[in-house]
Amino acid sequence: MRVMVIVKATPSSESGLMPRTEDMAAMGEFNEELMKAGVLVSGDGLHPSVRGKRVRFSGPGRSVIDGPFPQTQELVAGFWIWQVKSLDDAVQWVKRCPNPMPEDSEIEIRPMFEAEDFGEAYTPELRAQEDRLRADLNQAADS
Repeated sequence: MRVMVIVKATPSSESGLMPRTEDMAAMGEFNEELMKAGVLVSGDGLHPSVRGKRVRFSGPGRSVIDGPFPQTQELVAGFWIWQVKSLDDAVQWVKRCPNPMPEDSEIEIRPMFEAEDFGEAYTPELRAQEDRLRADLNQAADS
């Protein structure tokens, strides 16, 4: 199963405080463990929300909202995509993770949808379209 592992923002990450060298080294070692175990698919850190934008949808209308955004504890500071055996397996990996922030922090784990989750609504035509898109993405990544 694929999961998104979401590193929640903190006041430090939202203020733009960069990690110390030793914290980056510890996280690098953890990422290497994930890679060697075949768990890591991708991951990255995100700039603070002051550098972001949101697009609000209301019927046919769209409006753009500039950051920063309130509710720091609801923001995302970084993420991984992992391939794991189970949600419990992901929890065990997260428990081994160094704290990504200088203060108390949280990491959220969310299963990603798979084709079979959509049932009959996911027609053979939609599956073929998805397969083409993934093949194109993989080809672009290899270029």
